[in-house]
Amino acid sequence: MISAKSLAAALGLPSPTEEQVAVIEAPMEPVLVVAGAGAGKTETMASRVVWLVANQLAGPEEVLGLTFTRKAASELGARIRRRLSMLAGSPALRTWDPAGTLAARLRSTDPEVSTYHAYAGRLIADYGLLLPVEPSSTLLSETELWQLAFSVVSNWTGELDTDKTPASVTEAVLSLYSELAEHLVDVSALETAGDTLYGLIDTLPKGPRQRAEPSQALRKIQTVIDERRQMVPLVVALGDEMRRQSALDFGSQMSMAARLVRDNPEVAASERAAVRAVLLDEYQDTGHSQRILLSSLFGRRTEGVPSVAVTAVGDPIQSIYGWRGASAANLPRFTRDFRWSDGSEARRLELLTSWRNSRTALKLANETSEELRRKGIPVSVLRPREGAPPGVARVTLCDTVVDEREWVADRIEDRYRAAEEAGQAPPTAAILVRRNEDSAPLAAALAARGIPAEVVGIGGLLHVPEVADIVAMLRLVADPLAGSAAMRLLTGPRWQLGAKDIDALWRRARELAVATNYGASGVVDNREELDKALDAVLPTDLIDQAGLGDALVDPGDPDRYSPDGFARIRVFGGQLESLRRRIGQPLPELVADVEHTMGVSVEAQIQARRMRGTVTGREQLDAFAEYVSRFADRPGANLPGLLSFLDAAQSIEKGLEPGHVEVSEHRVQILTVHAAKGLEWDVVAVVHLCDRIFPGGKADSTWLGSARELPAELRGDLADTAAKGGETGTRPSESEGFPRCDVSGASDRKELETILDEHKEAIKERRLEEDRRLLYVALTRAKEELLVSAHHWSEGDEKPRGPSLFFAELLEITQTALTDPAADSEGLQVDWIVDPPADGETNPLAERDTSRPWPHDPLAGRRDVMRAAADRVLDALAHREVSGLFEVPAAAPPRTTKRGSRKRKPAEPAPVIPVAQDPVITAWRAEADALLAELRGVNQALIEVELPAHLSVSQLVELDTDEQTFAQRLRRPTPFPPNPTARRGTAFHAWVERWFGATRLLDIDELPGAADATASPDSDLDALRERFLASRWAQRTPSEVEVPFETAIGSTVIRGRIDAVFAEGEGRWLVVDWKTGAVPEPAKRTSLIVQLAAYRIAWAQLQDVPVEKVRAAFHYVRSGETLEPDDLPDREALAALLAK
Repeated sequence: MISAKSLAAALGLPSPTEEQVAVIEAPMEPVLVVAGAGAGKTETMASRVVWLVANQLAGPEEVLGLTFTRKAASELGARIRRRLSMLAGSPALRTWDPAGTLAARLRSTDPEVSTYHAYAGRLIADYGLLLPVEPSSTLLSETELWQLAFSVVSNWTGELDTDKTPASVTEAVLSLYSELAEHLVDVSALETAGDTLYGLIDTLPKGPRQRAEPSQALRKIQTVIDERRQMVPLVVALGDEMRRQSALDFGSQMSMAARLVRDNPEVAASERAAVRAVLLDEYQDTGHSQRILLSSLFGRRTEGVPSVAVTAVGDPIQSIYGWRGASAANLPRFTRDFRWSDGSEARRLELLTSWRNSRTALKLANETSEELRRKGIPVSVLRPREGAPPGVARVTLCDTVVDEREWVADRIEDRYRAAEEAGQAPPTAAILVRRNEDSAPLAAALAARGIPAEVVGIGGLLHVPEVADIVAMLRLVADPLAGSAAMRLLTGPRWQLGAKDIDALWRRARELAVATNYGASGVVDNREELDKALDAVLPTDLIDQAGLGDALVDPGDPDRYSPDGFARIRVFGGQLESLRRRIGQPLPELVADVEHTMGVSVEAQIQARRMRGTVTGREQLDAFAEYVSRFADRPGANLPGLLSFLDAAQSIEKGLEPGHVEVSEHRVQILTVHAAKGLEWDVVAVVHLCDRIFPGGKADSTWLGSARELPAELRGDLADTAAKGGETGTRPSESEGFPRCDVSGASDRKELETILDEHKEAIKERRLEEDRRLLYVALTRAKEELLVSAHHWSEGDEKPRGPSLFFAELLEITQTALTDPAADSEGLQVDWIVDPPADGETNPLAERDTSRPWPHDPLAGRRDVMRAAADRVLDALAHREVSGLFEVPAAAPPRTTKRGSRKRKPAEPAPVIPVAQDPVITAWRAEADALLAELRGVNQALIEVELPAHLSVSQLVELDTDEQTFAQRLRRPTPFPPNPTARRGTAFHAWVERWFGATRLLDIDELPGAADATASPDSDLDALRERFLASRWAQRTPSEVEVPFETAIGSTVIRGRIDAVFAEGEGRWLVVDWKTGAVPEPAKRTSLIVQLAAYRIAWAQLQDVPVEKVRAAFHYVRSGETLEPDDLPDREALAALLAK
């Protein structure tokens, strides 16, 4: 057997630690690996695959890797393929494999690395007809599912006795639908769930000192059970509608795959026969349905069939997704679900060296999580790597939330200033929040110091000013009654309308509403008509139909407004009316149109010039455009649907699913702790560790108090009936899993209430534990410096919040270490701790002078300086020798009659000669045209357009194709015209991704390339599919599909996405880009080759291989021709193109 250390030495890799060797060389049996934060699990998993393949215990094609996110799957897959490529090219392989059998397998096969959901989707596509379910079902996002459920609820005609709003009912139906799917429960079971408890409330005798009738609390539980039963028909209706539309959500996709494998052993046998080794990443975040799916596939023992070498990697202290169905109980249960061939439980190993964190961050994380180690499976303390720096951890408790924001921004500014003075790049930095609404104020505090910030996730993104302005304009375009949206824009920095003008505009809106709905003049002859007439002129409900949007378009008499106000209203109204006329264009183009009409892009880019670092100012706008582009891919997407989607995304998704998050340089990223999982930064600020914020103080409901919660008896992740180790004296709630609620032992209502109270307390404690795990994740994101902060007073609170339990623990740990001479306190600091407010003290934020001049003056404090600068520019223009192109010459002064001159009689009118026949006028016109042409040539200034810091690949192609047009588009961006061929190309790309088992995620500028514009918009998509399936590419297995990349060429960052990459053997790769258009003429191929060159360079950088080992080609699907240029530009050639 080749040892792990020998293999590492042969491949030129660092020697693994003894912990890693134990995992890499584990037997061909299931094993559980408990790996702490930053413990190198990805590297260890990749090394295990190489060890298995090198020892021919499993072929590359017999390896399956599963994880949660596309990013993690891409990283793991790329690392495994890179290591296998190194093995294929290693001289040692000739010694280990003299026959060349392994080398041949390495050249021809690849492992399968995917997300859990993508794998479940493949199972449904391959075997779904056994359920039955359509293999080609559409996958809905969380927001799309909410919209579908809301439609079902809103159109419900059946009986429903409730006082809840449709939105609240929708949330209840969705919650029950999702939990039934997650726990593999038939909806019929929901009708009888809780019957035992319901009956006991009525039949049990009263307890000591209790009234004869059950208490209100018990009666309320019965009411909740009744209400839940009323939801059953709606849950059934939602399921029926999903099937009618051939739609699935992520939860139902996973549950259907689990049922498929559990109920059809032949499916499990077929899948199990194809693999010898399985890697399960982040196993602590799997839910009940995933546990059943995986254990049914790879955990069953069959006589005569060897066990599958399942390696599950996880950390119970990082199980933070309980809110979406994850169960921390799955990790300790793995050893029983996946047994060895002899029937014994799977072995357990640990990776305990942190290769990421400094000593101070690790100390705080370990000590705050000590309580968690006493629950579930025991987890040893994570230790720092040898030579780990002490790092810095600073703790502060401020008086107000404003003070806290200033403190955090000041500390980050200190690091930026130090980097500038040292001539270094600024550190990567992140601010981790518990609530999305805290993101925008923190971004504003950084912006005030010239530090660019990026708010990650749609939930927080919608609070960013420039994005909020675009959404407000979209609402006003769609709905003239959107008064709050109109007020945001009218009082904002662009229009700055004062109170008097807004009052006049509102009066005009009321006039228009009255005139539209009922005339205010005429004769009435009965009571009914009198009532209508009064309604028309009095402020009744009819006034609710008054819309500022209508008044902007038709403001009425200008005398009721100030001159400046009326002028601004007219311009704003013109823009609004113009946008409404273009409301039918595709959503991405409409949003771009709104953005450019409002000028928010220009404002954002101007602000970016005052920022440190290489930022364009478009980061937030581009992120929003990406969400719009994804939504626009839905069939029937329109503006009202987009606005509904944004409302749902803000309230439902809560920004916890920001998609593909990457650590960004030269800006501070602000995101939720959930979104930060798996990432790391040099500087991390964990803010607002306050009471009722972190941990959350929201009153979490239980199934006893909310009809939207699944009853405990139906859950698949219930706690074990006996505690760990078989001890019987421990309460079930002290073991991993959802607390049980056994009411069978209650002899009277008093005992029943006690059991229920203990059950509620156990659920509350379980949620606190998840928040504690979330704190551990937050603290372990920091590599160098960790900032921890809290405050007493929040904005709008009458009583102080004060620090939370978590902050108090961190402060105590820090202060204890600082006062203990024997403790390692290097790097720990307490900046300041403000004493708690006295009883009865008022919120100082309420006492601050919050008055501001209205309308806001954007030049406040700078007006004199800016006016002086403008005067200098105007003076310079006035003294130019050549007049401006658009300047009108001053009128000649009137001639005065000199004294003594004679007055002439008026001249006789000259005969009229047609212009075309008058040679003199023709000569004058020719001379005037020549002079005007000369004037334009003299006065024309050369306008230099600065190349952006970031370019997409399509922009790079456009730059090479027509530099002048590209410069004009940069200088004056305009929306692209609707392009049906681009949408056709997008549909084909999506189909190809599904064919290869990938999940589609396109950026707005990653639509099919320039050559696709030649595709016929009326061509049949089925024809493209047939042509592709007939090509050699359909039968090959790509190593990667839809690979996002970002690479620096010169001083410009190029971003894009590679369609497919194929391994060629011996460390060589072929990058292929699908084209749905016609093959271009040879003379027109030069610019397209630039696209392939960028892909080639990017993939070489991603794989860390010489660019000479990467080839690139276009495959034109319609013609079946593959175009592979022989000579592609290298990095220097592309840099020269960008430097022109």
